[in-house]
Amino acid sequence: MVARGSIVWVSGPAVKADGMSTTKMYETVEVGESKLIGEVIRLTGDVGFVQVYESTSGLKPGEPVVGTGQPLSVLLGPGVIGKIYDGIQRPLVEMAQKTGDFIGRGIATTPVDMKKKYKFVPQAKKGDTVQPGSILGTVQETPLLTHSILVPPNHRGGTIRDMASEGDYDVNQVIANTERSGYKTELSMYHRWPVRKPRPYAERYDPSVPLITGQRIIDTYFPIAKGGTGAIPGGFGTGKTVTLHQIAKWADSKVVVYIGCGERGNEMTEVLVEFPHLIDPRSGRPLMERTVLVANTSNMPVAAREASIYTGVTIAEYYRDMGFDVVLVADSTSRWAEALREMSGRLEEMPAEEGYPSYLASRLAEFYERAGRVRALGSPERAGSVTIVGAVSPSGADFTEPVTTHTIRFIKTFWALDTRLAYSRHYPSINWMQSYSGYLEDVSKWWKQNVSADWYELRAQSYEILQREDTLKEIVRLLGPEALPDEEKLILELARMIKIGILQQNSFDNVDTYCSPEKQLKLVRLMIKFYKESQKALREGIPLADIRAMPIITTLLKAKFEIPDDQVSKLDDLDNRLSEEFRGISREEAKVVV
Repeated sequence: MVARGSIVWVSGPAVKADGMSTTKMYETVEVGESKLIGEVIRLTGDVGFVQVYESTSGLKPGEPVVGTGQPLSVLLGPGVIGKIYDGIQRPLVEMAQKTGDFIGRGIATTPVDMKKKYKFVPQAKKGDTVQPGSILGTVQETPLLTHSILVPPNHRGGTIRDMASEGDYDVNQVIANTERSGYKTELSMYHRWPVRKPRPYAERYDPSVPLITGQRIIDTYFPIAKGGTGAIPGGFGTGKTVTLHQIAKWADSKVVVYIGCGERGNEMTEVLVEFPHLIDPRSGRPLMERTVLVANTSNMPVAAREASIYTGVTIAEYYRDMGFDVVLVADSTSRWAEALREMSGRLEEMPAEEGYPSYLASRLAEFYERAGRVRALGSPERAGSVTIVGAVSPSGADFTEPVTTHTIRFIKTFWALDTRLAYSRHYPSINWMQSYSGYLEDVSKWWKQNVSADWYELRAQSYEILQREDTLKEIVRLLGPEALPDEEKLILELARMIKIGILQQNSFDNVDTYCSPEKQLKLVRLMIKFYKESQKALREGIPLADIRAMPIITTLLKAKFEIPDDQVSKLDDLDNRLSEEFRGISREEAKVVV
């Protein structure tokens, strides 16, 4: 039975309506004469509280509120890739064509082109038994992506009684008929799924495969696994957005879902303008051929901002179920939390710390728990992953504020951006003393098998140098660098070289923007070898000044720019040159002694 109520109260995006006793929680409704999209978020007797995903200006008491009987859902099928959506999966380009530069209200549109034809290649045949999640066939969604047509996860399964032959079909056309216990179902190329309900899977795997991003400080020092969770907190101007862009562009994933959640309009405009022109570095094709953008800026309806991350993660799970590795980037979860706070205030709920609702932590947990590397439902057997990376924008770069502290509870990789590093032009401005990764042990096996057996040891040795330098800085501040013995001055010199030659990375340099795992490891190995050779030279009585004056130091620092990934063997030549220079200064010292 469809609920039909009427508005009794309006406060910003929150609306109260009576006569709503037959509605369900999280059911979508049409609000007012303009049929604005809303969602029931609380029921008290006959009164329903609705958060409206469009501007409520002009709404007045007495206007109708009509239930749809369906939860807030997204359409999943061919045509999603390459689109730019708002927070509730309305395509912004198509809406702009209908209403002009400013988004109108009550616009009826479909998330994908329902009339576009795709060449369907069946994988199942008449008489086959299919289960929820099974692959019926494939279509070439973009030149970069072969889209699998899935039996919906909430389908009964059954025997295929009729199967479409290979040919061109639009997403509405029936491609299969199934029957189970006398119950017949028609299947087309798309289905809908509630955004607040995680899509089911057969089995969850341990996060043991690293997500290679090409960013040295991430991959080598604070790695994230496929199916893992990470957060990038940082104050204004610390480079969150550029770091997220680098991850989205270079990560070894098949699909990218980028959610611009409550960011400034001009910042989101850069993303919307830049992404369609970016080239996928591995294929040479446009990056948008494997990307979905969800844009909900700070001046768009606040309730839709709250829904945007659920829309994005549901789309990500859909492509995961096809067997793809998906990276979901949310910029930023702080703005999403602010939308929660505003809606909570409108509903007159009791505020918790800093005015956020008491359920902030549970909502964050629900979001990050939808990451994971899994075995998908149905046949054939396939594995896919959703990796979630969320930016956090704490006011005044205060990591003790509620959104950051709660986020830390639910993520395993923490890349802390440092305002001081950013002001000194050190990018990415990830503070190596505050950051951590809980996947270090999990991914070390992959590095040892695929890159080098000594990866973990080299990483530990170089990180120990950075830690010792951090301790020595306190002594230097008090007594000056001259108070240190040469062995500790060498630590400071090596830490400087690691920071410049490895931790710093220029995203706008054609060579340095991406660094392969092999190159990363060789750079670290060169630094550690330089350190050990320097220690040996000091023990032989060679002055530290002579070591600091070695030409190889400048060469090592420039290697990240001058040696591209396809010429990594040149780093072996550097290794030989380093050994030769140390032998040279040893011979010079021997002559002086004689």
